[in-house]
Amino acid sequence: MKYHIVTIWLLEAPIEVVYETISQSMNWPQWWGNVKQVENLESGDANGIGNIRRYTWQGFLPYQLRFDICVTRLEPLIFIEGIASGDLEGIGCWSFSYDKNITVVNYTWHVHTTSFWMNLLELFAYPLIKWNHNLVMRKGGEALAQKLNARLVCVTHRT
Repeated sequence: MKYHIVTIWLLEAPIEVVYETISQSMNWPQWWGNVKQVENLESGDANGIGNIRRYTWQGFLPYQLRFDICVTRLEPLIFIEGIASGDLEGIGCWSFSYDKNITVVNYTWHVHTTSFWMNLLELFAYPLIKWNHNLVMRKGGEALAQKLNARLVCVTHRT
């Protein structure tokens, strides 16, 4: 099953702090409860291109997802893009902008699941899986705001 999901967080926080916190994904398990583990597999070049990390996620449904992200494009304070492989395959991109004391964080996820059981489950539970993803992302925005002692103004999702 293919997914195209966009999550947007609006935070009252400086873009530099928001970008730095998101770009340091090794630290996500410390503040984002749904991220169970992040392992550094490859460091990449001096700019972070080619960096590969393995992420283990636990949403609100009784399964975990494990996938690797290889950073393919990165422009500090503007975007981080990577290719996913593992339980999910595709492309994810964080983009950042700032306007009137609000940092806009846009996460776009173009992926498909790879395991037989997940593809079978999706035939029956697609809305539940989208709900799970959206809740994980909402909790991430709330956790980021709490970590930064900032206000999360809004969270929106588009599919």
